[in-house]
Amino acid sequence: MTKSLSRRHFAKISTGAAALALAGCNTIPKDTYPPEAQAPRPDLVPDSSFAANYSARPDERFPLPAIDPEILAPEFRRRRVSYDSGERPGTLIVDTSDFYLYLVEPAGSAMRYGVGLGRAGFEWSGRARVAWKRPWPKWTPPDSMIARDPKLEKWSVRNGGMPPGLKNPLGARALYIFEGKVDTLYRLHGTNEPQSIGKAVSSGCVRMINQDAIDLYDRVKSNAPILVT
Repeated sequence: MTKSLSRRHFAKISTGAAALALAGCNTIPKDTYPPEAQAPRPDLVPDSSFAANYSARPDERFPLPAIDPEILAPEFRRRRVSYDSGERPGTLIVDTSDFYLYLVEPAGSAMRYGVGLGRAGFEWSGRARVAWKRPWPKWTPPDSMIARDPKLEKWSVRNGGMPPGLKNPLGARALYIFEGKVDTLYRLHGTNEPQSIGKAVSSGCVRMINQDAIDLYDRVKSNAPILVT
């Protein structure tokens, strides 16, 4: 399933940034590839076993529980895939039509992650960069979200935001996306709602299983380019 962005994905790129109303939107064996229990597919190679990728993380600042395999569909589990994007290695590509995030690697492959998308996750497309990376970030809902749900005022910028933790909507890691020096308000982040992966949800940007957000955080360099289609 080699994908060609020049044929399909680039046709959907919008080059400008839209004004957004966003949700403020460890060592594992990463390069061992055990055989799959089901019939092999040449386009998909497991990064490692589900247990290794999605087990509990007791050593995190806020210990993470393991992910139930019944919640995360096989097609949205972290995998290394064949992927001919035409982008240089290290580039992030968010495919909003298929609910995937790709980290481009050399030799025509990419690490692929399943994601969930909120309204804001569909509202911006184009090219930008990863300006900041934050472990266990605060969450500060924008005023537009607070206007829809006044109960969120207690977590506003004026009140210091929501402290990090398992209940924080940004989860264990967040990447902050800028165009030049301008914050797009677009975020790639963990989530406390693993059942939302592969779905369009009510608010937020690009959400990932916390274990996947940690894996991506460890692989991505600051100022890495990102393309959202």
